[in-house]
Amino acid sequence: MSKVWLVTGAGSGLGAGTAKAALKAGDCVVATGRNIDKVRAALHDVSSENLVILQLDVSNAAQAESVADEAVKRFGRIDVLVNNAGYSLLGNFEELSMQDIEQQLSTNFFGVMHVMRAVLPLMRKQQSGHIINISSAAGVIGFKHCSAYSASKFALEGLSLSVAQEVEQFHIKITVVEPGFFRTDLLDDQNAKYPTNSIADYAHEGSSRNMWSGYHGTQLGDSTKFGEALVTLTCMAVPPQIFVAGSDALAMISPAIEARLQAVHAHEELSRSTDGA
Repeated sequence: MSKVWLVTGAGSGLGAGTAKAALKAGDCVVATGRNIDKVRAALHDVSSENLVILQLDVSNAAQAESVADEAVKRFGRIDVLVNNAGYSLLGNFEELSMQDIEQQLSTNFFGVMHVMRAVLPLMRKQQSGHIINISSAAGVIGFKHCSAYSASKFALEGLSLSVAQEVEQFHIKITVVEPGFFRTDLLDDQNAKYPTNSIADYAHEGSSRNMWSGYHGTQLGDSTKFGEALVTLTCMAVPPQIFVAGSDALAMISPAIEARLQAVHAHEELSRSTDGA
């Protein structure tokens, strides 16, 4: 039986790749984005009665509820929710303004919350569903200049793994996807945000813009293949709670987790010393 997907941030990159892969698999897709013209442009080569494009700013809780209701009105249900909408705020922590940090969390973290809260009641009612939350390798590893972005993704992972235990009784599955570097618009100057403030003590390292913008267009990952991988995940009877996407992500995440585990074991005696009598 075909599935109904709701994809946020479908105007480019991983979101557009996912929407196209789901349509190619014969499923129905509600593709959303804050800029609806951008979504239409990204999916201009897709002609399908199974596609609906809707405007959604994920930081707007009321709009998230409206889109979820419209998806059910159009297709009768929501089987797969892909929370992909987000952007990167890059720079030294001390140079980031609190307003920029709050906006980062508003989209990357609270935006996911808004859409999940809009969709979960529908999935509970139908007693099925699969939520795929797009995190990042930066949601596992702390990267330089990524304090706010990483914080939003670390929070997303904690949210996902916790809610997964609450909703499994309703046959709802949650998968956190940790991509490496994919050839998307995430680092494009139109999308990535950098601080306007600078602190002299960091100046010798060069700007965060110069460091990160050089990766744009050279990333290893392919958005089309990413979408196909998500389609495969949704066909699994028991999908993983965590899925690492990309060989570069595997190369970064695996040693980081192993190092963390080694640190845990290295101080076991001190850890146990804090127990009460």
